[in-house]
Amino acid sequence: MKIAFVGKGGSGKTTLSSLFIRHLAANEAHVVAVDADINQHLGAALGLDEAEAAALPAMGAHLPLIKDYLRGTNPRIASAETMIKTTPPGEGSRLLRVCEDNPIFDACARTVRLDDGDIRLMATGPFTESDLGVACYHSKVGAVELCLNHLVDGPDEYVVVDMTAGSDSFASGMFTRFDMTFLVAEPTRKGVSVYRQYKEYARDFGVALKVVGNKVQGPDDLDFLRSEVGDDLLIGVGHSDWVRSMEKGRPSRFELLEADNRMALQALQDAAEDSYELRDWERYTRQMVHFHLKNAESWGNDKTGADLAAQVDPAFVLGEGRAGAAVPAPV
Repeated sequence: MKIAFVGKGGSGKTTLSSLFIRHLAANEAHVVAVDADINQHLGAALGLDEAEAAALPAMGAHLPLIKDYLRGTNPRIASAETMIKTTPPGEGSRLLRVCEDNPIFDACARTVRLDDGDIRLMATGPFTESDLGVACYHSKVGAVELCLNHLVDGPDEYVVVDMTAGSDSFASGMFTRFDMTFLVAEPTRKGVSVYRQYKEYARDFGVALKVVGNKVQGPDDLDFLRSEVGDDLLIGVGHSDWVRSMEKGRPSRFELLEADNRMALQALQDAAEDSYELRDWERYTRQMVHFHLKNAESWGNDKTGADLAAQVDPAFVLGEGRAGAAVPAPV
């Protein structure tokens, strides 16, 4: 299942997404974690030192490889150069699985050893000197969207994406790629402002959205959040000595995380699993196509010099039945 963590800058979404990833690993789930934030901190939150985090390969730098691999033998896609971030799969496309080995994971993912298991970590990559003043960060996040569009995941497989702060994820259709979106909000007026914006934008797309209250100090904070977000409030998370030690670079074993915070993480997993059971692959594919056609008309056709609407395979529906449909990787 695919899970996003979003929220205002400084809300604690990276910390909570890293705790959730650790929780999943402790429960023996298969996890691919993706740092899609413009400020790349997920690696450090998962225990990498500064040098290790800086050495993570940038997905944006491997976009040609990603496109060429995913295109496969799809006859509707003339070349990797005509693929854009929203290009949907069709017959002949290569599909991704969480647990497999493939050239994209080889180039872009690194194994991170946690206390209770290993996970794969990928990162979009930060701005480089050559990007400054000329590049948009969404061009880097496009690599993540392409991979999500071609991913077939099962109930015991998790892709956890730490999204860029605020509502920037609405610059593409990626906000519809998730079974569950956890919006991390502090119990303040500013803390819930992103929630209102996110709720409004996602209203017509069936986005499953739950609010995780962070930095909650007592019943009054929970009452405030509940009054602002209603039934969308899933859980509140308070102070954690374990997290404070982790942020200082001296974490204890994850099993020592406070019991109430471990219960909160289990509540997140339960909510994600409940939402996954309602996944509609036909709607998922239809929304993918919808945003591809919008991007094609808005800028993609002009940029590539091709009619990108012709890339849509009207008979293709992504889903579990397609797990074996990927063409072999090149030797």
